[in-house]
Amino acid sequence: MRRLTPVLALGALLLTALPAHASDGPAHRESYGTKAPYAPQQHPHGYQEVPAGFVPVFTENVSRHGSRAATDSEDGDLVLALWDKAEADGALTRRGADFGPKVRALQAAMAKAGYGNLSGRGKQELADTALRMEQRLPSLFDEIADDGRKIDVVSSGQARAVDSGNVFAGALAEAEPGLKPLIGPARTDKDLLYFHKAAGGAAYREYIENDQRLKDTLKGITGRPRTQQAAHGVLRRIFKESFLAQIPDQVAAAQAVYNLYAIAPAMTEESPRGAGWGMERFVSREDAAWFGYLSDAEDFYEKGPGFSDSDITYKMAGVLLDDLFKQVEAERNGTSDLGAELRFTHAEEIIPLAALMGLPGSTRPATPGEPYTYAGNPWRGSSVAPLGANIQWDVFKKGNRYLVRMLYNEKETAFKAGCRPLTKGSAFYDLDELERCFGRA
Repeated sequence: MRRLTPVLALGALLLTALPAHASDGPAHRESYGTKAPYAPQQHPHGYQEVPAGFVPVFTENVSRHGSRAATDSEDGDLVLALWDKAEADGALTRRGADFGPKVRALQAAMAKAGYGNLSGRGKQELADTALRMEQRLPSLFDEIADDGRKIDVVSSGQARAVDSGNVFAGALAEAEPGLKPLIGPARTDKDLLYFHKAAGGAAYREYIENDQRLKDTLKGITGRPRTQQAAHGVLRRIFKESFLAQIPDQVAAAQAVYNLYAIAPAMTEESPRGAGWGMERFVSREDAAWFGYLSDAEDFYEKGPGFSDSDITYKMAGVLLDDLFKQVEAERNGTSDLGAELRFTHAEEIIPLAALMGLPGSTRPATPGEPYTYAGNPWRGSSVAPLGANIQWDVFKKGNRYLVRMLYNEKETAFKAGCRPLTKGSAFYDLDELERCFGRA
């Protein structure tokens, strides 16, 4: 029988993510790219009813780790070196005088959390997502607890992914204490959940390191005059014009400021009184949007749909799509003792998986010679793979028939074009149809 602590009971009642801060609003969110904090994309009362007679028998997910600290101190070190020199020269703007202390405080908070590690917000994102999963499928988790079925937790092995899995599983066990002894020890599968660095990603790494078309395309995008203008716009908010001439690479300096701006929302819980870091004061919406676009362009070509005549960026995600199917098929075939398969990974895996599956926003590659733009392509890092992004398959059974429902960032999502749902507009698909559609029949 499920038992909710007071904190979880309140969460179950509200079923909401962390409250949004001013810096998380629509005007800013897109500019954070894949560092946008997580938010569920569908109201908990908006899900379609399960077709009559079907009951949940299995669930599985692929989740990106939650919000985290920056992976190192490089950006902060760079801008603080400039700031210290400008302060000594009396070359800070009034606004810029506040910049150095804020960056030092943010750096200290990230160092305390551990560079690359989950932040307080990241842990809460994962716990809340787990709670909502349990609340969407209460009878499944009751059955898992009653029948002694196992819950498998697997990650890339990287600390933030391991911690995400532990936080997620811990929240499930707190919501349903009977699950605790059924949650297996977290295991690592680098080939499955860190494939861009494993043997299966060798051709991909060759592309990233040596493909001249990729290099020329990204150089052409970054080399537009707007980049210099945006860099100047960022730096002049902090430094007086007379000092800018002393900065040898203004784009690199502005990029470092933007990177701190982008990571700051992930560290909200560590900020003074949890009120945020106010980094948006130092980057205008227009300049943030441009640097966000540059970040998205890099991710689009290096991890996402990429060029229309190549699948090198996402073909390797086939190992993960194959595992999604294998787990469902094992449930159907009676060869699995699992009630849930929980996977925790990174943007480098979520983004190509989304492209391989044809998820919303990831269906349109760029024609060679026609660079990716916001105006011409719906791909946005903040939607495709924000921090805490997840893809979930829920499996329902009636007799010998199995249905699958997909949630993408907790929103009911159609499978790719050509896959026929149970009825028009339904979020439910017959497993046999999905096997046909994805060429597994």
